Amino acid sequence: MGKLFDKLPSILPPIKSPGETAKDAGDALSRLAKPSVMITGRVSCPASPNGAPDCKVAADQLCQSKGYKEGKSLNADSAEKCSAKVLIPGRQRKPDDCRTDTYVTRALCQ
Repeated sequence: MGKLFDKLPSILPPIKSPGETAKDAGDALSRLAKPSVMITGRVSCPASPNGAPDCKVAADQLCQSKGYKEGKSLNADSAEKCSAKVLIPGRQRKPDDCRTDTYVTRALCQ
């Protein structure tokens, strides 16, 4: 039994003082208390190096345009954008004639 009590300090996490506990609780509350606002708009998501749309950048841009620091995308929309060549009668559509653009339309800003 004595050996078990000798090993307890290495097994259990250290006990915090009331002051440390209060500071940790205050830090957690300050992280939770940041006000968030939902913003609507339309910002195009740029392509990331792997080709997928990077909507985090677009959400940040949307929020920054309204005076906030950063944002998180809540809603996105996509649309196919084609060159005028697809309107030519009888012309075969080629893979590079159209592309799909993605837009952030709603973001949660802080």
